[in-house]
Amino acid sequence: MPHTHPDRLLVQIASYNTNLQGVQGLPQDLVDWLSPTFQVSSFLSRERRAPDVVAVGFQELLPLHLGLSGFSQHVLEDRDKLILSQIEANAPNKERYSLIAKVVNAGVALLVYGRDDTLARTICDVQTQWTGSGPLYMGNKGAVGVRFRVPSADGGIGETFTFVCAHLAAHKEYLARRIADYKHVVDTLLFPPVALGPAESRAPSNIYATSHLFLLGDLNFRLDIPPLHPLALRSNGVDFARALEDEKTREQLKEFDQLLVERRKGTVCQGLKEGEFWKFKCSYKYLLGEVDKYSPKRVPSWTDRVLYATHTDNPDTLDKSNITNVLYTSIPSYTTSDHKPIICMLLLPPPSPLPPSATAATSPSISPTTTAPPTTSSSSLTPLPPRPPILRLPSHYTPTPDSHAALKRYIGRAFDRVIGICWYVIVLLGAGSGAVGVFNFLIGVGAWTWWRSRDGGAGGRGAIAV
Repeated sequence: MPHTHPDRLLVQIASYNTNLQGVQGLPQDLVDWLSPTFQVSSFLSRERRAPDVVAVGFQELLPLHLGLSGFSQHVLEDRDKLILSQIEANAPNKERYSLIAKVVNAGVALLVYGRDDTLARTICDVQTQWTGSGPLYMGNKGAVGVRFRVPSADGGIGETFTFVCAHLAAHKEYLARRIADYKHVVDTLLFPPVALGPAESRAPSNIYATSHLFLLGDLNFRLDIPPLHPLALRSNGVDFARALEDEKTREQLKEFDQLLVERRKGTVCQGLKEGEFWKFKCSYKYLLGEVDKYSPKRVPSWTDRVLYATHTDNPDTLDKSNITNVLYTSIPSYTTSDHKPIICMLLLPPPSPLPPSATAATSPSISPTTTAPPTTSSSSLTPLPPRPPILRLPSHYTPTPDSHAALKRYIGRAFDRVIGICWYVIVLLGAGSGAVGVFNFLIGVGAWTWWRSRDGGAGGRGAIAV
């Protein structure tokens, strides 16, 4: 690997399902989580190099009733201050960072930072978006996204970056629901259009309409080991945990990873690439308070993942990418959640000059999933403004933005608030316990009903006596 990469941006991605812990979900010192990526960056140059972009995603950010009620912002602000301070404290050359954007929906949150001396001061067209994929489009599951543009060094149009943090349906048996959740995210997590002409100015763009795409989060795909496999009968026991210590065993088990299997089929995460996730132990499900002990209630799985693609990638190859995956691992020292946080460091390819067709297009229309607009010889068409390059997709895959995306999102938000606030009141009645709150509520309703019937009966007897 070359010693210097001055024209290749370094992107650090971190993801953590904090198990509804709120502000208690992270220690004040994040060196175990953030510092390893800075140390690994020493492989990229003679001097340690700080990342140019840092994206941090959370799932189950705070107790669900608080998230649905709309109380996520306070926790997000707390996380923002802590993460920014820790990034700068661990930067190898005391680099400074700025928040590019943050977004949260219920318990799914994403914060993206840029390095001040490389790109943070030039970033423009910052956009955020959210969508829910739970029942009635609620936000207990779903995704949030951040998109921005980095102009080229000569002041040209540059490239766009899109980060998506997702939390998909849980449990091994709900594979079809996870796949449907991903499709819902693609169809409804929509950004402003790729503006080229009158037709495109009205069409929103999906997550693939970008130069670089990064998907992170608790995607919840599980290990689905065949019943006759030697490890199947002990998949919830100590023997299985010991087997996971061996990388060769993990490499064999990866063949039963639902996400890898479905990606090979082309049913989910189409066009995206991933590093060698089997190099680290399964990130779920651990016993709370334990560094290295799995819960017997679930088969250990790689639920927490990072996938990516760049516009120069071949969409028909599964794992070969022009993005170099420098680091992909989990951090076992965090013990307040049944998940372990993961980190990934990616070295992007050098910016490529746009072809003439992309800088002075004359086509009246363009699909948000193509890389360059078709040209035409008609002299009646006026040149269109330049646009950043965007991802190519497999020939069999053509996602279509949902025309009812906004309606679905706000229906989900309405149900979030109604159910969340009712749930919040019940928890208050139970002094922090939902079960006790329900019991107290039922007791209260019963007492009120008895009092009303008794009062009515007494009034009736009094009337007869008169």
